[in-house]
Amino acid sequence: MPETKQITFTHKEVAEALIKHAGLSEGLWGLYVEFGIAAANIGPSKEGELTPAAIVPIIKLGIQRFEDKNSLVADASEVVGKRKAQRRAQKSAA
Repeated sequence: MPETKQITFTHKEVAEALIKHAGLSEGLWGLYVEFGIAAANIGPSKEGELTPAAIVPIIKLGIQRFEDKNSLVADASEVVGKRKAQRRAQKSAA
């Protein structure tokens, strides 16, 4: 079996993980990304042709409250409910 090199998550899955990490139990929370911007001249070599380019780094990644559900949002009360159900299932399997 080949080695796994990438594991990807949806925006909602990232929001759910951050809700758990923050210990939130209520509210709609969605993915928040803060970008920076910088510029540079890029090219194949210093002697070659240069092209101005924008560099957009991710400065911060987090969650913020939302009023309505969308593809970025997870409901903290549902995340807590899933976590409790998983714990009950683990206890009954033991």
